[in-house]
Amino acid sequence: MEKKNALPAELRVINIGLSVFADDLRADEVDVVQLDWRPPTGGDSRLATLLASLDDDD
Repeated sequence: MEKKNALPAELRVINIGLSVFADDLRADEVDVVQLDWRPPTGGDSRLATLLASLDDDD
């Protein structure tokens, strides 16, 4: 029985968040796009609660 690889031969990755993960992949010659995403509230818990309330389904 032939073993199939779950991953394609050539990886292309979108990394969201910590750039150290993208750096490690680049070191292994993996094509990486780094997305500099941050929480929309910048860590303000009051603002996060207000934004969450806008998305609540009653």
